[in-house]
Amino acid sequence: MKSNRALAILQDEVIACRQCPRLTAHCAETASTKRRAFMDWTYWGKPLPSFGDPRARLLLVGLAPAAHGGNRTGRMFTGDRSGDFLYDALYETGFANQPTSVSLDDGLRLKDCYITAAVRCAPPDNKPLPDETERCSQFLRRELELLTRVQVVVALGKFGFDAYLRERPLRGAKFGHGVIHRPPAPLPVLMASYHPSQQNTFTGKLTRAMLVDVFRQARAMLD
Repeated sequence: MKSNRALAILQDEVIACRQCPRLTAHCAETASTKRRAFMDWTYWGKPLPSFGDPRARLLLVGLAPAAHGGNRTGRMFTGDRSGDFLYDALYETGFANQPTSVSLDDGLRLKDCYITAAVRCAPPDNKPLPDETERCSQFLRRELELLTRVQVVVALGKFGFDAYLRERPLRGAKFGHGVIHRPPAPLPVLMASYHPSQQNTFTGKLTRAMLVDVFRQARAMLD
């Protein structure tokens, strides 16, 4: 399909992007120095493309790749605890064919689900600067135009929530875990979830049951 080809071309543009010198340098430095546990890995070390089913009805919007997760493996939410938590919940609710995501060649496939992020490079301390976020917003903007079948958007964390709203403004929309916003058709339903970061999952702010429930609600709306 024409839109699938356009999405593939867009992801090639993402990978080739070098518009933010600070982020480009951080990705490369992390890929060079590595973490002791991953010294035998060849790090991805550049912007991450989005991942999933181009005909998806469910879209997830995250923050940015992790320095030793996505920036190492080359796939969104892959190779770190956040991804372990997320893909387990997606598998439980039928949006993934397996509960783990460790590398590009591990056989993972998303079903009716597509994962993107507000920022495509791993930022220092997980904190992209406003101008970096703005430069990267073009990619999300174009994805939203190409993902024509999306009916439900789940924003993982307030950063992803705000990034989505900058592209699809919704008066009065406020972030809160499990909060659902229903804009006028044909805009998709917007759901908010706490981000599956270690800070949230280790403290119990976000439990497995809470995240599974978000995706169960999304599944119910799609079905």
